[in-house]
Amino acid sequence: MLDFTQNINVLSNKTITGMAAGKAVEDCILLLQKTKEKIRIVFAAAPSQDSMLDYLSKSKLIDWNKIEAFHMDEYIGLAPGSPQLFSSYLEDNLFSKVPLNKNTINVNNDVPSEIIRYTNLLEEGPIDIVCLGIGENGHLAFNDPHVADFNDAEIVKVVELDDACRIQQVNDGCFESFEKVPEKAITLTIPTLLKGTHLFCVVLGAKKSEAVKNALTEPLSTSCPASILTTHADCNYYFDKAAYKGIESLENA
Repeated sequence: MLDFTQNINVLSNKTITGMAAGKAVEDCILLLQKTKEKIRIVFAAAPSQDSMLDYLSKSKLIDWNKIEAFHMDEYIGLAPGSPQLFSSYLEDNLFSKVPLNKNTINVNNDVPSEIIRYTNLLEEGPIDIVCLGIGENGHLAFNDPHVADFNDAEIVKVVELDDACRIQQVNDGCFESFEKVPEKAITLTIPTLLKGTHLFCVVLGAKKSEAVKNALTEPLSTSCPASILTTHADCNYYFDKAAYKGIESLENA
C-alpha cells in the first residue's frame, strides 16, 4: 500500500486532470501571496501541462505581479524562436497571457555563461512551487536515467538526451522525426527541483503508465529518476486514469 495516497489524485481524462492540478496550484499561490511579496515558480513545458497552464492563465485571483517564473529545461541547437523551444511553449501557453516576471534559459548565449547566469538567478531565493511531469523513461526535467544524480552538486547542467527521451518528443507531436530532436539540452538538476517547497506533478496518458508505476512502487533508483519524488515532503500527483492504470492493476491483483 502506498503511504502517500493523500497526495495522489486520479481523474477521468486529461483535461479534467489538468484543471484539477491548475486549481491546486492556484490555491497554493493564493495562500503564499498572503505573506510573500515574491513567489518563485518553476514550470515544465510539455503537452501534459496544457490544461493546467490554461487554467492558470485564466485565473483572476492570482496576483501575477508577485510571480517570478522559471522554466526547467531547454534544447540546445534549435533556431531562435523555434516553436519546439520550451521557452516558446511557455510563452504561448502562459507567459504572454499574464503579467508575470519571467526568466528563461537562453541557449543562443554561450552555454557555459548561460548556465552561470541561470544558476545565479535560481539561487537568488527559494523556489516556492515546481510544476512538473514524469517522462516515459521516468525522467524529471531532462534528467534521463543515464545522467540522473540524486546528489548532483550542480544547479543547472548540460545533458545528452537518451533515445527514449527523444522518441517521447516525437510521440508528443513536438517533432516530426527522431532525427530532428536535439541531442543535448540544458536542465535543472534533480536536487534543484526537489528544493521546491510545493511540487505539483501532472502525468497523462497510457505511455506514461509504466513510469508512474515504477516511480511510485519500485525502490528508489536513478533507473527511474521520478522515484525520488516519493521522498519529497509535499509532492502532489495528478494522473489521468490511463497514466495510473499500472498501479491500479497492482491494487486489484
